[in-house]
Amino acid sequence: MFWDWMRKMIGGAMDEAYDDLMYKMIKDKYTDNNLMILSVMKRISFFDTMELWMRAIQGETVERPLGTNRPLSPWNMLLLNPVHLHRMPVEDSTNIDFKVTIGPAAAKPLTLKIPIYITGMSYGSALSKNVKIALARAASRMGTATNTGEAGLLREEREAADKLIGQYNRGGYLNSPEKYQQLDAVEIQLGQGAQGASPQKTQAKFIDEEMREVFNLKKNEDAVLHSRLPGVNSPGDFMKEVEKLKSETDVPVGVKIAASHFLEHELAIALQAGVDFVTVDGAEAATHAASPTLEDDLGLPTIYAIARARRFLDRYDEQKRTSLLAGGGLFTPGHFLKALALGADAVYIGTAALMAMVAPQMTKLIPEEPPTQFVLHTGRFKDRFDIELGATALENFLRLATEEMAAVMYALGKSSVRELSSDDLCSLDPWLARALHIAYGGVAADEQESYYQEMNIAHWNEKGDIAEQPEVPVH
Repeated sequence: MFWDWMRKMIGGAMDEAYDDLMYKMIKDKYTDNNLMILSVMKRISFFDTMELWMRAIQGETVERPLGTNRPLSPWNMLLLNPVHLHRMPVEDSTNIDFKVTIGPAAAKPLTLKIPIYITGMSYGSALSKNVKIALARAASRMGTATNTGEAGLLREEREAADKLIGQYNRGGYLNSPEKYQQLDAVEIQLGQGAQGASPQKTQAKFIDEEMREVFNLKKNEDAVLHSRLPGVNSPGDFMKEVEKLKSETDVPVGVKIAASHFLEHELAIALQAGVDFVTVDGAEAATHAASPTLEDDLGLPTIYAIARARRFLDRYDEQKRTSLLAGGGLFTPGHFLKALALGADAVYIGTAALMAMVAPQMTKLIPEEPPTQFVLHTGRFKDRFDIELGATALENFLRLATEEMAAVMYALGKSSVRELSSDDLCSLDPWLARALHIAYGGVAADEQESYYQEMNIAHWNEKGDIAEQPEVPVH
């Protein structure tokens, strides 16, 4: 009886409040009506509205640490092609080979047991030391690599990482021989997908003594990433830098760039310089300190960047000399396989790795605090992050992702990840299929050209999509 009475009382009160709200929304003019805000939010989205208000109220640059919320690469429009008789599935007694080699022409190529590695995320200016150690532990257990990011050489990370890629960076923090000669690959960081080559600063007040030592900073000195690599003011300067690094190390020397519509021109200079690998960072990539404008409105989506970079490298027969590494917005085993089939030799993850690591520890903070307070160097709860728990969670994610990829490989009839190609893909959209140079799934293989002729969609230009193709001299 009591509960029936309570339900009736609460229900009656809610019904009266709802009636009053509905009457007010209908009666009041838009100028007096909160529906006005909902109407505006139909035009500029919830996130754009909130970030507009954040700029207005906080009075400082909004920093969104985990990338754009816009799905720029239509991975869901691509499907992988299983086989039955046309090509036989792989026998289930066969072990799928996921091994890849980065920089095969280098004196000491970097070999990974799986084609997924951890992207550059900086100690200090982004992540805490404990998180960097956890990333390195997980990568080492899976036989893959992790990346220093734009930082100095963190001793604990080097000790925990069996394979460490280091970024020769725009701040100069890793750019001395005694540091980069300890690496398993050197990645010249010219830019990244979420930021391009925009300058970045970590103020001295956020830099503790340990970070100051790793970055080799003076007291009260800010940590600054410049828009250009120090001393590199022309393509010729870049080529000299590559030549210097290759003469001083035996490991692969590569370059990382933000993907853009000028991609082929950037790659031409990189190939002329003789890099061992190119890292192409799509627009969906994330970084700790980028503004929403840099993350949302800059660069080329990852899906197009991979396809265009692979076509360019193949045009100059670079398959056996220059490796293509790519990432930005890759989260699922399906994303990884599709990116590899489009032409990447290996893919990397950042946001996905962090999300996996914090998964078993999130309840320590949420809903009061976001999990970023665990992982950031400036996070209020970084000391509560459990290194081993995080490393195990990321190891689990990488292991299960590889197992799921293996299951698909059997169905594709491919026993090695190196056998994947664009023939293993079809697109649900004819325009996307044309852009990526893969088959459109709506018509049979031998009807592709007639379909496009009927639809008055011209065949792609085999010389590429940019009118002026850069020339690359033969090595």
